[in-house]
Amino acid sequence: MDKFTIEDMNLYYGKFHALKNVSLNMQENKITAFIGPSGCGKSTLLKSLNRMNDLVEGCKITGSLKLDGEDIYGNMDVNVLRKRVGMVFQKANPFPMSVYDNIAFGPRTHGIKNKKQLDEIVEQSLRDAAIWDELKDRLKKSALGLSGGQQQRLCIARALAVKPEVLLMDEATSALDPISTGKIEELCLKLKKDYTIVMVTHNMQQALRISDYTAFFLLGEMIEYNDTDTIFSSPKEKKTEEYITGRFG
Repeated sequence: MDKFTIEDMNLYYGKFHALKNVSLNMQENKITAFIGPSGCGKSTLLKSLNRMNDLVEGCKITGSLKLDGEDIYGNMDVNVLRKRVGMVFQKANPFPMSVYDNIAFGPRTHGIKNKKQLDEIVEQSLRDAAIWDELKDRLKKSALGLSGGQQQRLCIARALAVKPEVLLMDEATSALDPISTGKIEELCLKLKKDYTIVMVTHNMQQALRISDYTAFFLLGEMIEYNDTDTIFSSPKEKKTEEYITGRFG
């Protein structure tokens, strides 16, 4: 079942043509990885999936991007879209407030005020992000006092608290040590039972370890898209092969 359907998408920042004729379908409850050298359009495409690019002046998109068959650039309310499509950034960005308030922030914004209900959401979200046991005695303490890896899992928990359908991860482990990275990779494999995950990664080994599908981008074009094993073991395009064997990038 396709979660996102992208057809003939072009994206311009002013005169700069950042994404060229991209078409791909991303499946529900799978992990899709975007790989490619810096500046090739991976993050630009990822941010288009929850309209973060709306915030960039002079950004224009043509073609269609659909979530469950509905055009996300049509009449869809952007707040509803961002509730359905959560995002975790490269650098952990906890709010300067307690662990509890970080998680409760989204649900409160969407009108949940009941303390018991919020307590349940906070616990469940932290459990889903595999960090409840580490943080259950620190809920009232500032999130800024956590380690980098904990902060990033807290940000994942915060994204999960509003019950999204999709989780976008923009290089979510690139600033972390190998142990924290491993925890987040394990977490992604668990989460895909309930969520569709789309991730941008510079780490090809990470794409190989955890993604079901991989799209390779170069200079704003999607060169190849296939199941991850095929992309890494027998890519059809020479450019893909050169990139994954480390001959450029």
